[in-house]
Amino acid sequence: MSGTPALPLRPAEFIALMAMMAATVAFSIDAMLPGLPQIAASLSPEAPNRAQLVITAFLAGLGLGTLLAGPLSDSFGRRRVILWGGAIYAGGAVLAMLAPSLEALLVARALQGLGAAGFRIVSLAIIRDLTSGREMARLMSFVMTVFALTPAFAPLIGAGLIALAGWRAIFAAFVLFALVLSSWMMLRLPEPLPPERRRPFRPRSLVRAAREVVAHPVTRRAILVQMLAMTTLFTSLSMVQPVFAESFGRGAEFPFWFFGMALVAGGGNLINARLVLRLGMVRMVRAALRVQVGLSVLAILAWVVGLPPGPQFAVFLIWQTGVFMQAGFTLGNLNALAMAPMGAMAGMAASVTGAVATLGSVALAIPIGQSFAGTPMPAHLGVLGAVLAGLVILRPLHVSARDL
Repeated sequence: MSGTPALPLRPAEFIALMAMMAATVAFSIDAMLPGLPQIAASLSPEAPNRAQLVITAFLAGLGLGTLLAGPLSDSFGRRRVILWGGAIYAGGAVLAMLAPSLEALLVARALQGLGAAGFRIVSLAIIRDLTSGREMARLMSFVMTVFALTPAFAPLIGAGLIALAGWRAIFAAFVLFALVLSSWMMLRLPEPLPPERRRPFRPRSLVRAAREVVAHPVTRRAILVQMLAMTTLFTSLSMVQPVFAESFGRGAEFPFWFFGMALVAGGGNLINARLVLRLGMVRMVRAALRVQVGLSVLAILAWVVGLPPGPQFAVFLIWQTGVFMQAGFTLGNLNALAMAPMGAMAGMAASVTGAVATLGSVALAIPIGQSFAGTPMPAHLGVLGAVLAGLVILRPLHVSARDL
């Protein structure tokens, strides 16, 4: 399983494979968005807001999986752990497809998220194995471009599958996606972590290494800001479909508007890839958070003054696109910033960063999402609070160092 494949990847194919692994998370979340009303009607008609938990249950499993995926890949190799994760992901999708209740569906989604951590976290460790500093941030920007563009197509795919065979058909697409991605990796990706560079899988040493990761001031601040940036993304994702349907009466149009917003936002990653080498990661993140403060204040004022439905919808579209674009300017840079000082501990760094950021953001996003009562105001206020806190935490970091 750990031998070198006969057909090694070329650089462009390597970027494509890493990008698709990162896109697993976006595909697994966004393809579900058009199905939330059907899931609510089928499994939770008395409390339709609970259907949002299909998104956050996946993210909770993803966060837990990140605690193990990186350290396991440091010990047993990158490819092997990706294959284990793919099998768990596909198994969770099968269980979700057969789930008789919302509770069973949430457990299956958490299991699916647990497996997705193999794709997400180990791909970050592989990138860190082969690159570092601003060059890593540049590569991450290309990867995050695919991550950002995936939402453009995922809801349309989900809506098409629902129209053909109902919401459970989406999980069959997840199984197929995992099989294709795992096969591609097996055939084309040589093992990037040779046995002599692997670390023994010992719980005590893992705890010690985790302390080392969070003890570094740059890494620690980058993790916290990443958690807040992810909170803005997950909060808006959990509420965007209900806002379209209930606040603006545009539920049927949702996949098409989402497609447009995601396409526009995807350009932010390409801009980041061009600018980060010149300006550095910290400046890029600060600028993105400041812009989001302005957009959120604008969106809040629009509701306070009571704009007519047409202009109000336009303001919401701008704000939501801004949240997606902010992810392109922050998440890749913050990942690179957190992992830059870690060197040989790339797997552990990816795990601790992903676990804290994801679980923390889920804990913050769930109560905001469940407070939805017909308007996007909870999302606007939650995002504003998160970006303001992120700016405060980021403030002490210097921007003169070459790798920042």
